[in-house]
Amino acid sequence: MLRARNILVVPQRWKGGKTRWSIQQKKKNNTDRALENFDDFYGSVFGVRWRSIRAALLTENKYIAMVNNFGDNEKTCSKLEMDGAINIRALVQLAKERQTETQTPNIDTNQNSQEVEDKMDAITRKQKDKEIHLIYPENTNEAHVPENLDYNSTANENISPQMQSKETPLRSTTESSVSIDHTRIVDPEHGTGALYDFIPASSIKGMEDWIPESDHYKYYQTNADFPLQFELEQDFTFPENLALYTYEMGNCSEFRPPNKCLTGVLSHYLMDGASILPPLLLNVKPGERVLDACAAPGGKSLLMLQTLYPEQLVCNDVMESRVNRIRKVMKEYLFDFDERWLGQQRLILNQCDARNLDDYGSYDKILIDVPCTNDRHSLMENDNNIFKPTRVKERLRIPELQAGILANCMRLLKPGGSLMYSTCSLSPVQNDGVVHMALQKAFNDDGLTFIVKDLSYLTQLFSDIYRFEYPKSLKYGQMVLPYLPANFGPMYFSKITRTE
Repeated sequence: MLRARNILVVPQRWKGGKTRWSIQQKKKNNTDRALENFDDFYGSVFGVRWRSIRAALLTENKYIAMVNNFGDNEKTCSKLEMDGAINIRALVQLAKERQTETQTPNIDTNQNSQEVEDKMDAITRKQKDKEIHLIYPENTNEAHVPENLDYNSTANENISPQMQSKETPLRSTTESSVSIDHTRIVDPEHGTGALYDFIPASSIKGMEDWIPESDHYKYYQTNADFPLQFELEQDFTFPENLALYTYEMGNCSEFRPPNKCLTGVLSHYLMDGASILPPLLLNVKPGERVLDACAAPGGKSLLMLQTLYPEQLVCNDVMESRVNRIRKVMKEYLFDFDERWLGQQRLILNQCDARNLDDYGSYDKILIDVPCTNDRHSLMENDNNIFKPTRVKERLRIPELQAGILANCMRLLKPGGSLMYSTCSLSPVQNDGVVHMALQKAFNDDGLTFIVKDLSYLTQLFSDIYRFEYPKSLKYGQMVLPYLPANFGPMYFSKITRTE
């Protein structure tokens, strides 16, 4: 016979640990860190305009469709036009017809960049003050606070004598570390004589590799102490074999996905609309040798191949996984990829750090879409986000990497050859600031001089498609701004030609 037993139930508070909803709500993600940084930085750079740019960045971007010439191109064009898409070549032709007369603008580079220079100085000072007050107490006398923070040096001349006397154990100079305070040393009769070898620490533990964020903003400079020429660029012909489709401004319709053609390749390639401008305005001519220095995932390289102009295209990237991504795209879109393209060396896939490429003076055209903060990705994706806490050092040193890549690629150009530098960032530091650094480095190290092409005339041909930044805010290039009715970009691009 079964008997009922009393069961005592003791209520316990459920603990979800790190996965608990209340913890997750308080957790700051990489996208949150990116937005916080952009609100602070870009809010100061763009002022009231940042609000609309921010809204566009936080919304899904708009694409263009590049028709594959090695598939059923006529059939694909017909389908896209039936869906309401417009051929970009037709829009450019209409814009050309509107430009009845062209006047060369009087380029005043100092006036163009002065507004941004003033803003960048203010941002740098603000960030420096923020960093100093993080290290020093709020009640510290301002007269004793150093102007700069240098944790890599054993001496800091900016600290007043009063502060040095208070901080001798942490921040003694080289000279003061030799003079030992004998009142603090234990007599050998009462302890070990090894204490005589003690030298006070000269830096804060853990700060050896710390980089002040204010140093990142200091990369922005535009005061040239090297020969600098500007020239209006009017040489541009839309490639006859290239078919690009977009929807009119304000139309957010989505393109149909690519399908397999009779030749086994995909019908069209979808990419952010602003990404077509750097390879297009590079203006590759028939028979030229071209380098795509940072080619992955391969969309811009594919566009240049679709023109059928390059005699040889070298697609380079730093990692094997990224080169494999390029290979995958090319296999999907190029008919007879292994024999016709790789076998005949019309296309070369290369793995190398672009700063170490050494076939100098051998390219007619170079496209350099450098690694950057990738603003839109940083706000939309937590994975592979440059604002991840463990990637702080990498993020702050991005301009240094970009300038190294650009300066080396300048040496790879033939005399008279041109390159296009581009980023998908709004940052003046990574854009005009890097171009300035690279031009200066190329002149100081190798004696090379360049002409910066003013692309303002050519961007007018695309004014029905994109929203461009005011020319007065840029010195060396042009930029597509994210804008809800035409949500492309951001994309900065600067064209530079090596002198003969």
